Amino acid sequence: MTESSLTAPPGTEPAVIEVDTLRRSYAGGFTAVDGVSFSVARGELFALLGTNGAGKTSTVEVLEGLARPSGGTVRVLGNDPYTRRSAVRPRVGVMLQEGGFPSDLTVAETVRMCAGCTSGARPTGEALELVGLGERSGVRVKQLSGGERRRLDLALALLGRPEVLFLDEPTTGLDAEGRHDTWELVRRLRDGGTTVLLTTHYLEEAEALADRLAIMHRGRIQVSGTPAEVTSTRPARIRFLLPAEVPAGRLPLSLKAAAEGRRVEIRTRRLQRDLEELLRWARESDVELEALDARSASLEEAFLDIAARSAETADRGVGVR
Repeated sequence: MTESSLTAPPGTEPAVIEVDTLRRSYAGGFTAVDGVSFSVARGELFALLGTNGAGKTSTVEVLEGLARPSGGTVRVLGNDPYTRRSAVRPRVGVMLQEGGFPSDLTVAETVRMCAGCTSGARPTGEALELVGLGERSGVRVKQLSGGERRRLDLALALLGRPEVLFLDEPTTGLDAEGRHDTWELVRRLRDGGTTVLLTTHYLEEAEALADRLAIMHRGRIQVSGTPAEVTSTRPARIRFLLPAEVPAGRLPLSLKAAAEGRRVEIRTRRLQRDLEELLRWARESDVELEALDARSASLEEAFLDIAARSAETADRGVGVR
Protein backbone atom coordinates (compact mmCIF):
# COMPACT_ATOMS: atom_id res chain seq x y z
CA MET A 1 0.00 0.00 0.00
CA THR A 2 1.06 3.58 -0.50
CA GLU A 3 1.64 6.09 2.27
CA SER A 4 -1.76 7.62 1.48
CA SER A 5 -3.40 4.38 2.63
CA LEU A 6 -2.41 5.26 6.19
CA THR A 7 -4.68 8.29 6.27
CA ALA A 8 -8.44 8.52 6.40
CA PRO A 9 -10.20 8.22 3.04
CA PRO A 10 -10.48 11.48 1.06
CA GLY A 11 -13.71 13.42 1.36
CA THR A 12 -14.33 12.47 4.97
CA GLU A 13 -14.55 14.88 7.89
CA PRO A 14 -11.42 15.52 10.02
CA ALA A 15 -9.97 12.41 11.62
CA VAL A 16 -11.09 11.44 15.11
CA ILE A 17 -7.80 9.63 15.77
CA GLU A 18 -4.56 11.03 14.35
CA VAL A 19 -1.16 9.40 14.83
CA ASP A 20 1.89 11.06 13.29
CA THR A 21 5.32 9.36 13.41
CA LEU A 22 4.62 7.95 16.87
CA ARG A 23 7.57 6.52 18.78
CA ARG A 24 7.51 4.78 22.13
CA SER A 25 10.65 3.59 23.84
CA TYR A 26 11.25 1.89 27.16
CA ALA A 27 14.07 1.93 29.69
CA GLY A 28 17.17 0.29 28.30
CA GLY A 29 16.66 1.75 24.85
CA PHE A 30 14.11 -0.72 23.49
CA THR A 31 11.83 0.93 20.92
CA ALA A 32 8.42 -0.74 20.78
CA VAL A 33 6.84 1.73 18.33
CA ASP A 34 9.04 3.23 15.64
CA GLY A 35 7.53 6.01 13.54
CA VAL A 36 3.93 4.81 13.18
CA SER A 37 1.40 7.04 11.36
CA PHE A 38 -2.29 6.51 10.65
CA SER A 39 -5.64 8.21 11.12
CA VAL A 40 -9.20 7.04 11.72
CA ALA A 41 -12.30 8.89 10.53
CA ARG A 42 -15.51 9.34 12.51
CA GLY A 43 -17.69 6.25 12.27
CA GLU A 44 -14.86 4.13 10.89
CA LEU A 45 -13.67 0.80 12.27
CA PHE A 46 -9.89 0.55 12.04
CA ALA A 47 -8.12 -2.69 12.98
CA LEU A 48 -4.53 -2.67 14.21
CA LEU A 49 -2.99 -6.10 13.73
CA GLY A 50 0.39 -7.63 14.35
CA THR A 51 2.37 -10.49 15.81
CA ASN A 52 3.07 -10.65 19.54
CA GLY A 53 5.51 -7.86 20.35
CA ALA A 54 4.67 -5.93 17.19
CA GLY A 55 3.89 -2.77 19.14
CA LYS A 56 0.07 -2.80 19.01
CA THR A 57 -0.51 -2.56 22.76
CA SER A 58 2.19 0.08 23.17
CA THR A 59 0.50 2.14 20.44
CA VAL A 60 -3.00 1.76 21.88
CA GLU A 61 -1.86 2.66 25.40
CA VAL A 62 -0.66 6.01 24.07
CA LEU A 63 -3.98 6.55 22.28
CA GLU A 64 -5.87 5.75 25.48
CA GLY A 65 -3.83 8.32 27.39
CA LEU A 66 -2.16 5.73 29.60
CA ALA A 67 1.35 6.61 28.44
CA ARG A 68 3.22 9.58 27.00
CA PRO A 69 4.78 9.13 23.53
CA SER A 70 8.56 9.20 23.24
CA GLY A 71 8.22 11.06 19.95
CA GLY A 72 5.69 12.12 17.36
CA THR A 73 2.17 13.34 18.07
CA VAL A 74 -1.17 11.71 18.86
CA ARG A 75 -4.61 13.33 18.87
CA VAL A 76 -7.93 11.79 19.89
CA LEU A 77 -10.99 13.98 19.29
CA GLY A 78 -8.57 16.83 18.63
CA ASN A 79 -6.79 16.53 21.98
CA ASP A 80 -3.58 15.02 23.29
CA PRO A 81 -5.02 12.05 25.21
CA TYR A 82 -2.24 12.17 27.82
CA THR A 83 -2.01 15.86 28.68
CA ARG A 84 -5.72 16.49 28.06
CA ARG A 85 -6.98 13.27 29.58
CA SER A 86 -9.85 14.97 31.42
CA ALA A 87 -11.20 16.27 28.10
CA VAL A 88 -10.84 12.97 26.25
CA ARG A 89 -11.66 10.27 28.79
CA PRO A 90 -15.42 11.00 29.23
CA ARG A 91 -15.91 10.61 25.45
CA VAL A 92 -13.96 7.37 25.10
CA GLY A 93 -14.72 3.74 25.95
CA VAL A 94 -11.90 1.30 26.63
CA MET A 95 -12.04 -2.49 26.69
CA LEU A 96 -8.72 -3.83 27.91
CA GLN A 97 -7.42 -7.35 27.29
CA GLU A 98 -8.19 -8.21 30.90
CA GLY A 99 -10.56 -6.41 33.26
CA GLY A 100 -10.25 -6.54 37.03
CA PHE A 101 -13.56 -6.93 38.83
CA PRO A 102 -14.32 -7.49 42.53
CA SER A 103 -15.16 -11.19 42.42
CA ASP A 104 -17.87 -11.12 45.10
CA LEU A 105 -19.98 -8.41 43.46
CA THR A 106 -22.80 -9.43 41.17
CA VAL A 107 -22.76 -8.48 37.51
CA ALA A 108 -25.36 -5.75 38.10
CA GLU A 109 -23.50 -4.41 41.15
CA THR A 110 -20.30 -4.19 39.12
CA VAL A 111 -22.01 -2.18 36.39
CA ARG A 112 -23.71 0.14 38.91
CA MET A 113 -20.38 0.72 40.66
CA CYS A 114 -18.74 1.76 37.39
CA ALA A 115 -21.79 3.78 36.33
CA GLY A 116 -21.32 5.92 39.44
CA CYS A 117 -17.99 7.08 37.97
CA THR A 118 -19.31 7.61 34.43
CA SER A 119 -20.99 10.75 33.15
CA GLY A 120 -24.32 10.08 31.43
CA ALA A 121 -24.07 6.34 32.00
CA ARG A 122 -26.55 3.98 30.40
CA PRO A 123 -29.00 2.26 32.75
CA THR A 124 -27.54 -0.97 34.13
CA GLY A 125 -30.15 -3.16 32.46
CA GLU A 126 -29.59 -1.54 29.08
CA ALA A 127 -25.82 -2.03 29.26
CA LEU A 128 -26.20 -5.70 30.17
CA GLU A 129 -28.81 -6.41 27.51
CA LEU A 130 -26.51 -4.90 24.88
CA VAL A 131 -23.93 -7.60 25.52
CA GLY A 132 -26.30 -10.49 26.25
CA LEU A 133 -25.85 -10.56 30.04
CA GLY A 134 -29.34 -9.44 31.03
CA GLU A 135 -30.21 -12.84 32.49
CA ARG A 136 -26.91 -13.02 34.39
CA SER A 137 -27.27 -9.74 36.28
CA GLY A 138 -27.61 -11.41 39.69
CA VAL A 139 -24.66 -13.79 39.23
CA ARG A 140 -21.43 -13.08 41.10
CA VAL A 141 -18.50 -12.15 38.92
CA LYS A 142 -16.43 -15.10 40.16
CA GLN A 143 -19.08 -17.45 38.76
CA LEU A 144 -18.87 -16.07 35.21
CA SER A 145 -17.14 -17.94 32.43
CA GLY A 146 -14.20 -16.35 30.65
CA GLY A 147 -16.42 -15.38 27.72
CA GLU A 148 -19.02 -13.83 30.04
CA ARG A 149 -16.31 -11.74 31.69
CA ARG A 150 -15.33 -10.42 28.27
CA ARG A 151 -18.96 -9.44 27.71
CA LEU A 152 -18.95 -7.63 31.04
CA ASP A 153 -15.75 -5.83 29.98
CA LEU A 154 -17.56 -4.67 26.85
CA ALA A 155 -20.63 -3.55 28.79
CA LEU A 156 -18.46 -1.32 30.98
CA ALA A 157 -16.68 0.12 27.92
CA LEU A 158 -20.08 1.09 26.49
CA LEU A 159 -21.50 2.59 29.67
CA GLY A 160 -20.79 6.21 28.74
CA ARG A 161 -22.07 5.95 25.13
CA PRO A 162 -18.53 6.63 23.84
CA GLU A 163 -17.73 8.53 20.66
CA VAL A 164 -14.50 6.53 20.36
CA LEU A 165 -14.25 2.89 21.40
CA PHE A 166 -10.96 1.02 21.92
CA LEU A 167 -11.42 -2.76 21.76
CA ASP A 168 -8.41 -4.88 22.74
CA GLU A 169 -9.04 -8.54 21.84
CA PRO A 170 -12.80 -8.18 22.48
CA THR A 171 -13.86 -11.75 21.63
CA THR A 172 -11.15 -13.76 23.38
CA GLY A 173 -12.83 -16.62 25.23
CA LEU A 174 -16.15 -16.30 23.43
CA ASP A 175 -17.73 -19.22 21.59
CA ALA A 176 -18.66 -18.87 17.91
CA GLU A 177 -22.17 -17.59 18.67
CA GLY A 178 -20.92 -15.06 21.21
CA ARG A 179 -18.24 -13.87 18.80
CA HIS A 180 -20.75 -13.23 16.03
CA ASP A 181 -23.16 -11.52 18.45
CA THR A 182 -20.32 -9.20 19.47
CA TRP A 183 -19.50 -8.52 15.82
CA GLU A 184 -23.09 -7.47 15.17
CA LEU A 185 -23.07 -5.16 18.19
CA VAL A 186 -19.81 -3.55 17.07
CA ARG A 187 -21.24 -3.06 13.57
CA ARG A 188 -24.34 -1.35 15.01
CA LEU A 189 -22.17 0.95 17.12
CA ARG A 190 -20.05 1.86 14.09
CA ASP A 191 -23.12 2.42 11.93
CA GLY A 192 -24.43 4.72 14.66
CA GLY A 193 -21.31 6.91 14.35
CA THR A 194 -18.98 5.41 16.96
CA THR A 195 -15.33 5.36 15.89
CA VAL A 196 -13.76 1.99 16.73
CA LEU A 197 -10.11 1.01 16.99
CA LEU A 198 -9.80 -2.77 17.23
CA THR A 199 -6.85 -4.99 18.03
CA THR A 200 -7.36 -8.71 17.59
CA HIS A 201 -5.51 -11.95 16.92
CA TYR A 202 -8.54 -13.31 15.08
CA LEU A 203 -7.77 -12.31 11.51
CA GLU A 204 -11.22 -13.36 10.29
CA GLU A 205 -12.60 -10.89 12.82
CA ALA A 206 -10.62 -8.04 11.32
CA GLU A 207 -11.55 -9.15 7.81
CA ALA A 208 -15.25 -9.23 8.74
CA LEU A 209 -15.40 -5.94 10.65
CA ALA A 210 -12.70 -3.50 9.55
CA ASP A 211 -13.22 -0.68 7.08
CA ARG A 212 -9.44 -0.34 6.99
CA LEU A 213 -6.59 -2.03 8.81
CA ALA A 214 -2.86 -1.86 9.36
CA ILE A 215 -0.47 -4.73 10.06
CA MET A 216 2.41 -3.94 12.42
CA HIS A 217 5.65 -5.88 12.79
CA ARG A 218 8.61 -4.94 14.98
CA GLY A 219 7.19 -1.53 15.80
CA ARG A 220 6.37 -0.41 12.27
CA ILE A 221 3.40 -0.57 9.96
CA GLN A 222 4.21 -2.93 7.11
CA VAL A 223 1.00 -2.62 5.10
CA SER A 224 -2.26 -0.70 5.38
CA GLY A 225 -5.52 -0.30 3.51
CA THR A 226 -8.93 -1.93 3.20
CA PRO A 227 -9.01 -5.70 3.82
CA ALA A 228 -9.42 -6.21 0.06
CA GLU A 229 -6.40 -4.01 -0.70
CA VAL A 230 -4.23 -5.83 1.81
CA THR A 231 -5.20 -9.31 0.63
CA SER A 232 -4.66 -8.29 -2.99
CA THR A 233 -0.93 -8.21 -2.25
CA ARG A 234 -1.04 -12.04 -2.27
CA PRO A 235 -2.00 -14.29 -5.21
CA ALA A 236 -5.25 -16.23 -5.32
CA ARG A 237 -5.17 -20.02 -5.47
CA ILE A 238 -6.92 -22.87 -7.26
CA ARG A 239 -6.68 -26.39 -5.83
CA PHE A 240 -8.03 -29.69 -7.11
CA LEU A 241 -7.33 -33.42 -7.53
CA LEU A 242 -6.61 -34.89 -10.94
CA PRO A 243 -7.77 -38.41 -11.82
CA ALA A 244 -5.01 -40.95 -11.19
CA GLU A 245 -4.62 -41.65 -14.91
CA VAL A 246 -4.20 -37.96 -15.85
CA PRO A 247 -0.67 -36.55 -15.32
CA ALA A 248 -0.28 -32.90 -14.29
CA GLY A 249 1.87 -32.45 -17.39
CA ARG A 250 -1.29 -32.42 -19.50
CA LEU A 251 -2.43 -29.16 -17.91
CA PRO A 252 -1.96 -25.98 -19.97
CA LEU A 253 1.52 -24.61 -19.37
CA SER A 254 0.11 -21.10 -18.95
CA LEU A 255 -1.49 -22.14 -15.65
CA LYS A 256 1.90 -22.70 -13.97
CA ALA A 257 0.57 -25.50 -11.80
CA ALA A 258 2.49 -27.16 -8.97
CA ALA A 259 1.62 -30.81 -8.44
CA GLU A 260 2.26 -33.42 -5.76
CA GLY A 261 0.77 -36.71 -6.82
CA ARG A 262 -2.86 -36.08 -7.71
CA ARG A 263 -2.96 -32.78 -5.80
CA VAL A 264 -2.52 -29.66 -7.89
CA GLU A 265 -2.26 -26.03 -6.81
CA ILE A 266 -2.21 -22.97 -9.06
CA ARG A 267 -1.17 -19.61 -7.64
CA THR A 268 -2.44 -16.73 -9.74
CA ARG A 269 -3.18 -13.03 -9.82
CA ARG A 270 -5.69 -13.67 -12.62
CA LEU A 271 -8.15 -15.88 -10.78
CA GLN A 272 -11.15 -15.56 -13.08
CA ARG A 273 -9.17 -15.94 -16.30
CA ASP A 274 -7.10 -18.89 -15.10
CA LEU A 275 -10.13 -20.63 -13.62
CA GLU A 276 -11.99 -20.24 -16.92
CA GLU A 277 -8.98 -21.67 -18.77
CA LEU A 278 -8.76 -24.62 -16.37
CA LEU A 279 -12.47 -25.45 -16.68
CA ARG A 280 -12.35 -25.14 -20.45
CA TRP A 281 -9.39 -27.54 -20.59
CA ALA A 282 -11.17 -29.99 -18.25
CA ARG A 283 -14.32 -29.93 -20.40
CA GLU A 284 -12.44 -30.34 -23.68
CA SER A 285 -10.26 -33.11 -22.21
CA ASP A 286 -13.21 -34.85 -20.50
CA VAL A 287 -11.41 -34.63 -17.14
CA GLU A 288 -13.28 -34.36 -13.86
CA LEU A 289 -11.53 -32.14 -11.29
CA GLU A 290 -12.23 -33.46 -7.80
CA ALA A 291 -12.32 -31.23 -4.69
CA LEU A 292 -12.08 -28.12 -6.86
CA ASP A 293 -11.56 -25.02 -4.70
CA ALA A 294 -10.80 -21.51 -5.99
CA ARG A 295 -10.48 -18.52 -3.72
CA SER A 296 -8.82 -15.17 -3.29
CA ALA A 297 -5.99 -14.78 -0.81
CA SER A 298 -6.99 -14.49 2.83
CA LEU A 299 -5.90 -11.88 5.32
CA GLU A 300 -4.14 -14.67 7.20
CA GLU A 301 -1.95 -15.40 4.17
CA ALA A 302 -1.03 -11.73 3.81
CA PHE A 303 -0.31 -11.52 7.53
CA LEU A 304 1.94 -14.59 7.58
CA ASP A 305 3.75 -13.43 4.45
CA ILE A 306 4.54 -10.05 6.05
CA ALA A 307 5.84 -11.73 9.20
CA ALA A 308 7.99 -14.15 7.20
CA ARG A 309 9.45 -11.45 4.94
CA SER A 310 10.20 -9.21 7.90
CA ALA A 311 11.93 -12.05 9.72
CA GLU A 312 14.06 -12.84 6.66
CA THR A 313 15.04 -9.18 6.32
CA ALA A 314 15.94 -8.99 10.01
CA ASP A 315 18.07 -12.14 9.69
CA ARG A 316 20.05 -10.34 6.97
CA GLY A 317 20.56 -7.42 9.35
CA VAL A 318 18.51 -5.00 7.27
CA GLY A 319 16.00 -2.58 8.84
CA VAL A 320 12.35 -3.22 7.92
CA ARG A 321 10.05 -0.40 6.84
